[in-house]
Amino acid sequence: MRKLIPIFAALTLGFGIGTAQAEVRGHEITYKSDGTTLKGYIAYDDKVKGKRPGVLVVHEWWGHNDYARKRADMLAEMGYTALAVDMYGDGKSANHPDDAKKFMMAVTSNMATLKARFEAGMNALKADASVDAGNIAAIGYCFGGGTVLNMARAGTDLKGVISYHGSLGTKTPAELGKVKARIAVFTGADDPYAPAAQVEAFKQEMDQAGVDYKVTVYPGAKHSFTNPDADRYGQQFNMPLAYNAEADKDSWAQTDAFLRDIFKK
Repeated sequence: MRKLIPIFAALTLGFGIGTAQAEVRGHEITYKSDGTTLKGYIAYDDKVKGKRPGVLVVHEWWGHNDYARKRADMLAEMGYTALAVDMYGDGKSANHPDDAKKFMMAVTSNMATLKARFEAGMNALKADASVDAGNIAAIGYCFGGGTVLNMARAGTDLKGVISYHGSLGTKTPAELGKVKARIAVFTGADDPYAPAAQVEAFKQEMDQAGVDYKVTVYPGAKHSFTNPDADRYGQQFNMPLAYNAEADKDSWAQTDAFLRDIFKK
């Protein structure tokens, strides 16, 4: 078990404590799914009193890494308890696209495994003493974005899900009346992994299923536009990845508003 990691930030919270010097604490947690050990990272602000909503963070195809943890810390700064989950097992992550693809395919090829690991993370988050178990949302990046959308399609009991540069296609389209979560999608107009035709197909799917959703498309944005490391990865592996500061900033501002709205804060 890792020691608590204090992270300081001045912020204004919507939980009745006004502007304060927040002390965000994060630590690793271990949980299991069907015999597989999963290693996550949970973060919270210990100055927020009482129970608060919980937010799951599902990593990119690279696996559970510092970027997912950074987003968990940012959510904690906003007054939530956030768990960066581990979908691959043993907290492993990839440094090369070939390994990332192998790890991702091992999970996505079996929807039952994907769902079980997601739900294991959700149960671990709900079990935390700081969390209001009736108020849970999930956000995801790249592979994680597609994952949270598929969990919403499956009818998972979530208040909302947010996908950032995630895959929008699916083999199991949403059914009318089954989706419980509100959905927000942020995607790049120049992302070849989510082309315009796929975006339009997703909108039609959501409309037909009666889902409360919103799609934001950022002109000029490529895949992985929220991750500052995207430029390095893109250059190193000749992939269409690029950080877009404007899209990152706007999508996070919309995330703040979305979470406040679904949690009524």
